[in-house]
Amino acid sequence: MYPFLKGHGTENDFVLLPDPDGTVHGALSAERVRALCDRRAGIGGDGVLRVIRTAAVGEPGVGQDAEWFMDYRNADGSISEMCGNGVRVFGRHLAQQGLVDPATPVPVATRAGVKVLTFAGGAADGEITVDMGIAKVLEETAVRVGERQWSALHVDMGNPHAVAFVDDLADAGPLLDAPGHDPAVYPAGVNVEFVVRRAPGHVAMRVHERGSGETRSCGTGACAVMVATALADGAARDTAYRVDLPGGTLRITWTADDRILMTGPAVVVAEGATDL
Repeated sequence: MYPFLKGHGTENDFVLLPDPDGTVHGALSAERVRALCDRRAGIGGDGVLRVIRTAAVGEPGVGQDAEWFMDYRNADGSISEMCGNGVRVFGRHLAQQGLVDPATPVPVATRAGVKVLTFAGGAADGEITVDMGIAKVLEETAVRVGERQWSALHVDMGNPHAVAFVDDLADAGPLLDAPGHDPAVYPAGVNVEFVVRRAPGHVAMRVHERGSGETRSCGTGACAVMVATALADGAARDTAYRVDLPGGTLRITWTADDRILMTGPAVVVAEGATDL
């Protein structure tokens, strides 16, 4: 038996595994991740967040200037670089357990670098803002669903995204399978966002996440969508965009010094023990 928690950020849900010294799980297997994320035979989630100290990870390239490391796995067991909703849930857990001080900025190490979390009002509850770093705007590409194809913008938020504007979110269909994409552009797969405009500074989106399928929300995807929309709009820096997702709303700001700030909720809903 080992402990777990369940949490979500705008209904992008995760199983959290407290493993501060790396002694509970050792090498976290893809089979265990898949069992935990199974929505019928397991706990259910879009991914697994292992809560471990950076000093205990033993993985090249993660010895960063942060005490805690978010070891994120997709629901299929594959390793991912970053998860924007997940890092807020990760931070919520650290604050609730007294492992960090929410009154000061909290750095969290990830495979996409250190992300700094700021807790609203310096309290362990309330919304959390994450400095997601600098977005890389890359080439124009295309995505496909069935016989339909849309142009898309390749945006890297520490993980790869293809942002496509559509007339209606239903145009993407049921998203049971990964949308088609150029494997030369995305050799390790891609998160695909379909976007419609609602009003100035306000968009809505659906997302198919590589390794997890369609999810209720994607934090890095919302950031990529904001960047693509702001570029298309010619928006001034420090303009906040509202991004509606099936699971809730995130606010994204592209600052004057090119940082992407994401603000949204994070909730831990359950804890227990399992032998999965």
